[in-house]
Amino acid sequence: MTKRSTASLKDGGAANRHDVSQSQSDPSGKFLDEADTKVGLGKKVTLLRGISIIIGTIIGAGIFISPKGILKNSGSIGMSLIVWIACGVLSLFGALSYAELGTCIKKSGGHYTYILEAFGPQMAFIRLWADLIAIRPAAMAVITLAFGQYILEPLFMPCGIPPIAIKLAAAIGITSVMYLNSMSVTWTARIQIFLTFSKLLAIGIIIVPGMYQLFKGETRHFENAFDMNNVKLSGMPLAFYSGMYAYAGWFYLNFVTEEVENPERNVPLAICISMAIVTSCYVLTNVAYFTVMSAEELLASEAVAVTFAEKLLGNFSTAVPVFVALSCYGSMNGCLFALSRMFFVASREGQLPEVLSMVHVRRHTPLAAVLILYPMTMLQLFVGDIYGLLNFMSFLRWLFIGVVVLGLIYLRYTQPDLPRPFKVPILIPVMFCFMCFFMVFLSLYSDPVNTGIGFAISLTGIPAYYIFIYFNHRPKWFQRALDSFNRTLQILLEVVPAEQ
Repeated sequence: MTKRSTASLKDGGAANRHDVSQSQSDPSGKFLDEADTKVGLGKKVTLLRGISIIIGTIIGAGIFISPKGILKNSGSIGMSLIVWIACGVLSLFGALSYAELGTCIKKSGGHYTYILEAFGPQMAFIRLWADLIAIRPAAMAVITLAFGQYILEPLFMPCGIPPIAIKLAAAIGITSVMYLNSMSVTWTARIQIFLTFSKLLAIGIIIVPGMYQLFKGETRHFENAFDMNNVKLSGMPLAFYSGMYAYAGWFYLNFVTEEVENPERNVPLAICISMAIVTSCYVLTNVAYFTVMSAEELLASEAVAVTFAEKLLGNFSTAVPVFVALSCYGSMNGCLFALSRMFFVASREGQLPEVLSMVHVRRHTPLAAVLILYPMTMLQLFVGDIYGLLNFMSFLRWLFIGVVVLGLIYLRYTQPDLPRPFKVPILIPVMFCFMCFFMVFLSLYSDPVNTGIGFAISLTGIPAYYIFIYFNHRPKWFQRALDSFNRTLQILLEVVPAEQ
């Protein structure tokens, strides 16, 4: 959105770095000399941290509160479990396709970068525009509201929670996540590992007693598991839609590819391990639920994990909301960590203000890119129609993921000599691409009005692209204002261009 205009500040930034480097130390306490310090985003995402990013963002509050969409639309317990497994496999196909893209295009940015490489800057900007003005702030606000509700629930039981209290708790939660991501990449990753283990512990607390009940012979709810009387073929696409939404998040490691140690090995490995763990957790958790609840009871429950805990674990059920809140916090942390890198890369490509691709001189975090979502998220939190906006935009997720995987197929034929350390059989991206576009068609068929509005909102990115990016001859006053904006933020945030 702006010309590169801060070269004059680089010398000042270098001087600051010289001062800072004299006292900089590594985590072991040893001081580093100036030659060993470089302002930039280092490779701090190990295999374990990569797995925690994927699992931590996929598993949110849904599996604990309302895993009902699949059961409701599939019509039977047996079919719902088959759909859970099938959606896990299909999501693995998508994840493997992204693993190939992540190892042959070693840039951060995820969807944005792959669309840019395959189809050019205009298509990539439309994706970026929809993310920036609507999708990401609304999605982040929904997660933070869930966090606010469940972190306060133990304090207000059995009374209802005032809506303003939920919003204030949500605001504190998102502010703390923003602060954490601004301060340290290492500590952000460490806390993400802790939060991932805490949500896996919560799932384990459900699975272990459930499996114990199953081995004791509590199988009465599985006796007619494949009763076809309630199964309707018209509901199966909606069941798959719910399932694929539950698994969404497997692509977030690709947003931070440049920070992954040995990406040729760790990106595919982290994706495969994470998808195996998540699929197993989802299927076994649902099996555990059905050992103590019938299908009717599960559909009637407002919080399935709480109902399950009340039946088997007694007073421990009061701890379930805390685990759900931690799960939501992990999703917030993982999403923000990944999304900030997309804005960082988009700025580096010249499609967002230059200050967003700068790094803090001491903390080595993309401070401006982390903070960009904060005002929009807070606005959505207190005054926006979040759920209405998500209805408009939900189909765009699958449209652009389908476009990315289509780009993989396109690159196979246009750039056959591109090094591909990890390569999937062509049938895998073809099948997944078909599934994505099928879900887009399903959205258009089931809710044409909201889908059409969402499509129209995203198309506003076309004139925005030509106004801000394509035309170089901007009014001088406008260019001066942009340059002043960049310089002011650079000084206030203490950020400088990343060193290559």
